[in-house]
Amino acid sequence: MAYRRTKLSKRLEQIGVYGTLIAASLFAIFPIVWAVLTSLKQEASIFLYPPRWIPDPVTLENYAHVFYSSHMPRYFLNSLFVVLMTILLSLTLSSHGGYAAARFAFKGKNALLFMILLTVMIPGIVVLIPLYMLATQVGLLDTYWALIFVYTAWQIPTVLWFMRGFFETIPQELEEAALIDGCSRLQAFYRIIWPLTRPGLAAAAIIVFVNVWNEFIIALTLTTSDAKRLVPIGLYYYIGAYGIEWGKLMAAVCMALIPVIVLFIFLQRSFIRGLSSGAIKG
Repeated sequence: MAYRRTKLSKRLEQIGVYGTLIAASLFAIFPIVWAVLTSLKQEASIFLYPPRWIPDPVTLENYAHVFYSSHMPRYFLNSLFVVLMTILLSLTLSSHGGYAAARFAFKGKNALLFMILLTVMIPGIVVLIPLYMLATQVGLLDTYWALIFVYTAWQIPTVLWFMRGFFETIPQELEEAALIDGCSRLQAFYRIIWPLTRPGLAAAAIIVFVNVWNEFIIALTLTTSDAKRLVPIGLYYYIGAYGIEWGKLMAAVCMALIPVIVLFIFLQRSFIRGLSSGAIKG
């Protein structure tokens, strides 16, 4: 009798867990499905009441407008360049800092790491005006590098702490063996340790990509010309004074989702391994 109760409680627990996961997945997927269906509708069909979920007829005119009659392709190239450079700089700097934080003991290390982490808690809007003034004074306003430097500084604290946890999972005996074989500390890092952190680097790259790809307020403030605008700014242009161009906006949103989805598909295994390894010390 007790065995049956235990078995029944386990089944109910599984049903509850899977039911919650399914509900959460539907909640997350519903806006994406709605955006895709809306992007395939004609403008007149979008405002029908009661609404029609299935496009009839299906049209690609919204995608054609976004791709051929707007600046969105340029915004996509701008965003890709800024994001890739930010990933390169933030991963390079943070991996070295994370390695130092994981391997070396020095006075005030924990306080320094805590201060670095505290910078993440500062709202971006607080430093927006100083960033604008600084970019103007050094001649970087309306340039890619202004965005790249600001985004890199924004992402380094999070990635540094993440990589520190990942480095702590790698046995120090590997470095000691390399040092005994004649490698310097840097050679041991580049040849032995850094290749082992690929899952962590992949996970950090996805986090940085999503954060920078979706950022709006800094990109709006530090760029003034269409030649330097990023994707989130381009999406905002479809919200006009006389209404929202829902079809074109949803088409642009669906196109903006593609790079994130593709990146996650290719790096999902490394992403999961990186998160799980970095979360467990030992």
